[in-house]
Amino acid sequence: MTADSETATVLVVDDERDVAELYATWLGMRHDVRSANSGESALEAVDESVDVVFLDRQMPGMSGDDVLDGIRERDLDCRVVMVTAVDPGFDIVEMPFDDYLTKPVTRADLYETVEEMLARDAYDEQIRQYFAMASKKATLEAEKNAAELDAHDEYHEVTRRVESLKQAADQTIGEIQDFEAAFGEFSGS
Repeated sequence: MTADSETATVLVVDDERDVAELYATWLGMRHDVRSANSGESALEAVDESVDVVFLDRQMPGMSGDDVLDGIRERDLDCRVVMVTAVDPGFDIVEMPFDDYLTKPVTRADLYETVEEMLARDAYDEQIRQYFAMASKKATLEAEKNAAELDAHDEYHEVTRRVESLKQAADQTIGEIQDFEAAFGEFSGS
């Protein structure tokens, strides 16, 4: 997947056929879209060509969490966006997804999320981890009150991880800027 490509391959996974068809129709106006209505069919449909997966978290049989684990076990290089009507719990901190959307989801939400996931793919793994962790922190902050956040070690852990990843990203960006400045001086002489 390249960030400069206009068309992505998107997999929409939702056990509610109407929801999956709606998302696929919207996304199909800009991207190549596949859809699946179960966890099992999602794992059959996902392969190396898929760039972004919109994954319903709560499905009968194989849950979205299990599908996510299956995608990561197969080491597929795609961005995964969990989509659910259920408020997120603190368990999301350790889940290896890239973003989290709470239903109802609009066409604009889907378009913006695909664009963001494509942009993130241009970054190195460390920067992607930072964005994924920052998304989890923002999701928890949007769905939980301050007392709930303060009472859970998972929230404090995600806050620490975001700060640590931000510092590492800032250092990497500084090193790149130092390299570009040195290269500029070298090539300018």
